[in-house]
Amino acid sequence: MLGAHVSSQGGVAAAPARGGALRATAIQLFTKTPNQWREPALTTATVEQFRSEVSRHRLEAVVAHDSYLINLASPDAVLRARSMQSFTNELDRSRALGLRAVVSHPGNYMDDRDAGLERNARAYAECLAAVPGDVEVWIEGTAGSGTALGATFEQLRDLRNALPDAFRTRVGFCLDTAHLHAVGYDLAQVERVWEEFDRVIGLELLKCLHLNDSRAAGGSRVDRHEWIAEGKIGPEPFRRIMRDPDLWGVIKIIETPKRDDPLRHDRRMLRRLRAYARGNTRAAAGV
Repeated sequence: MLGAHVSSQGGVAAAPARGGALRATAIQLFTKTPNQWREPALTTATVEQFRSEVSRHRLEAVVAHDSYLINLASPDAVLRARSMQSFTNELDRSRALGLRAVVSHPGNYMDDRDAGLERNARAYAECLAAVPGDVEVWIEGTAGSGTALGATFEQLRDLRNALPDAFRTRVGFCLDTAHLHAVGYDLAQVERVWEEFDRVIGLELLKCLHLNDSRAAGGSRVDRHEWIAEGKIGPEPFRRIMRDPDLWGVIKIIETPKRDDPLRHDRRMLRRLRAYARGNTRAAAGV
């Protein structure tokens, strides 16, 4: 399952066709404008059209990414309440659209890390309780800047473990290669990174990978995405990820720069990753 984060411009029902144009089998999208609090209402017609388009373009997995404004770890009661309402709405839209999960950045604790982690976990539990069903939350590891939670595997584990048992089964993880690199995980020895994740959390809980190279130095805590094999991470970790049988069931999504031509650049990156999966290094070098 390989694809890209695609635009929802023109409405969510327009997103699956953009995945189809990439020959993707998986896509990620925003169900609302990510830098605004305004919440769209989904009509029955929109939901039906979206589901029909997903089927027509043979997408095996579709996930949402939550809003940039949400901070479920905030000590500010007003911001946290607004964030919880927005996240609940995100889960509700995703359930209606038939999405598998919402990928969620942990919040910024601002004051005390342990207190922030507890607030974040309690918010996840309350939001999941408000939206019963199969839609999951996949917590994304962060690049570790400022007071962001979730930079290390231990923090991710502790966040999930702080949820009540009733909701923990609906929570998995998404890892971003650029974020791992920014935190200081050594992707030159990527198999050891997965071994550490398996030891600390359990590889069965890794549901999604964001495949991005990085313009920033390893360990810098700076999140700057670059095209696959054209940044500080380089091609080899991506070759090994694409050929690792333990990761075949993990959804893989690119969030690489779209720059002047989103369709062309996303196609180029996906061709490169498919060539890595086939072991065709000459083809990969040429795209």
